[in-house]
Amino acid sequence: MIKKRDLSESHVLYDLMVDPSVFPFVRQKAYSYDEFLFLTKQTIEAEERKELISRTVTDEWGNPIGTINLFDINNNAGFLGTWIGKPYHGKGYNRVAKEAFFDELFFEQDIQTVFMRIRKENIRSQKAAEKIPYVTLANETRKDVYDQLNANGDIYNLYQIEKDNYMLHTLRQTHNHEEIIEEAHLKEA
Repeated sequence: MIKKRDLSESHVLYDLMVDPSVFPFVRQKAYSYDEFLFLTKQTIEAEERKELISRTVTDEWGNPIGTINLFDINNNAGFLGTWIGKPYHGKGYNRVAKEAFFDELFFEQDIQTVFMRIRKENIRSQKAAEKIPYVTLANETRKDVYDQLNANGDIYNLYQIEKDNYMLHTLRQTHNHEEIIEEAHLKEA
């Protein structure tokens, strides 16, 4: 559901990104295809310098449908930025892509904290974040980061995902899955 960024998918991603229901919420905005291509090249180079981590979100057939990124990496923490093209909203791609990305970040990249800044006006994204069991609202617990985000006005809510919370969630999911399989085997016997 995610793969390393590739310039060959730029046309498809650009067309999805410029949709009016997606564009306002994209962090790296491009106002032309050439600018999008340039930003994608810069993103790939920044990842090589370990300044960010960026992946293309794909559907089950490998078609590009959005991007997922960890920006501003500092002290094993960074800010999540995700967008999915409008035709793919509400189909579960966002959750699957985030879990694949978090697996990579926490288990392969040594990231400890993922922050999510969500505009207070973006109710859809806030509700999606609050449904995730390992996400916590961090407006109070990380007041330093929250205040920095909102230095120019009360714009964002701050959410965080800690590696420990994500690992605990993953272990519970694995344990629950194993119990279901064991129960099914007992019923067959």
